[in-house]
Amino acid sequence: MRWRAAGAAALTGLALGGCMVGPDYVRPSTPMTPAFKETDGWKVAQPRDHLPRGAWWEIFGDPELNGLEAQLEAANQDLKVAEARLREARAQVRFSRAALFPTLSTSFGPSSIRESGNRPFTSSGAGTGGGHSGDILLSLDLSYEVDLWGRVRRTVAAARHEATATAADLQTARLSLHAELATDYFALRAVDAQKQLLDATVQAFEAALQLTTTRFEGGAAPKSDVAQAQTQLDTTRAQATDVTVQRAQLEHAIAILLGRPPADFSLPLRALDTRPPGIPVGLPSELLERRPDIAAAERRVAEANEQIGIAKAAYYPALILNASVGFEGSTFGNLLNASSLLWSVGASLTQTIFDGGRRRATSEAARASYDATVAAYRQTTLTAFQQVEDNVAGLRILDEEARHQRQAVQSAQQSLELFTLRYRGGVDNYLQVITAQTVTLSNQRTEIDILGRRMTASVLLVKALGGGWDVTDLPTP
Repeated sequence: MRWRAAGAAALTGLALGGCMVGPDYVRPSTPMTPAFKETDGWKVAQPRDHLPRGAWWEIFGDPELNGLEAQLEAANQDLKVAEARLREARAQVRFSRAALFPTLSTSFGPSSIRESGNRPFTSSGAGTGGGHSGDILLSLDLSYEVDLWGRVRRTVAAARHEATATAADLQTARLSLHAELATDYFALRAVDAQKQLLDATVQAFEAALQLTTTRFEGGAAPKSDVAQAQTQLDTTRAQATDVTVQRAQLEHAIAILLGRPPADFSLPLRALDTRPPGIPVGLPSELLERRPDIAAAERRVAEANEQIGIAKAAYYPALILNASVGFEGSTFGNLLNASSLLWSVGASLTQTIFDGGRRRATSEAARASYDATVAAYRQTTLTAFQQVEDNVAGLRILDEEARHQRQAVQSAQQSLELFTLRYRGGVDNYLQVITAQTVTLSNQRTEIDILGRRMTASVLLVKALGGGWDVTDLPTP
């Protein structure tokens, strides 16, 4: 009868284990628009077809960049940190899931006890000899908390959501690091273009200095022309030297991204000659599927929702089943006798009656945390929209600016040629040439700077669009 009663209690507990208290998860709404503001004239992409899967940097058509990007994932230390965090989160899922199963333990313990002959409250009185006894116990114990209200299952679900969010964090880190590498690479190539331009300008100014020196020696020009030409040359040489500082810093940054000490890494000088590729931006709603940071924020909303259910389950009683079987004897010789067998089966139902408001505070904290994660999710989405709009607008405006700047460079070069000819002919003084040289160099450097900014905006737009990543890449909970 005792076995039947225990079995009935266990079956009843398991049947009630199907109940779950707390709210069911519903994905929060997000601010949404039917189209991006800055997409006039842009091609609308179909979902998940606008970028190469994973290796999005290949759209720039730069083999050297492709080679550097291929080295990043195996060597970058920040990425290894993110991968370790993912392994930790997955281990936490297994830890939480273990609570769904009974806990089995075994114990073996011989003991010997001698009682004091002077112990109080004995019938023999003080001074009598103490008793002596021995005990040997071998037992197998089982303990199981029946998940009546879904606390354990929600704990497992919360851990799974966190693991999925951590997997998305890893994808965000991977996307950010690849984008940072591409940005640094194009910035370095833009500096190389500046260096190449300044070196060529130094050669041109050396020729100009020779011209003014020859004219001065021939009595056709004052000494001031030579001084002005020398100043212009020295200033440009200083600028050519100064850009090497920025190049060294960018090269060092790329080395660190690749997990290498700066002293062990170098890139040959090569001017930026890449042009921004066309990048279809798709629809705003697709960002919810293409951005790993949005996916991570949404999974953490689901996790916070589970925490509300866990807090609510604390208001209900906890049912714990216990069972034990073993042998107990006075010596090793009679330990395994049939008469030494012992067992026990029981259940305990525990209900907190008063806790000073602890459960209410925990429940309110869980709901506040949920509200915070919902707001963070919506803010992440808004930030994603802003990043796309910023870079689409930047590319559009910079493209127009680049056309105007090309015209400005051409006009400045024509002016420089004319003023140089007029100076050779003695029509104008050298100040006109100096001014034209300064304007031409400034416009040429601005043109290179605009190209570098266009490449950076292209990389940031790819990053803002998710870089070819998709929410289906996340592991199934």
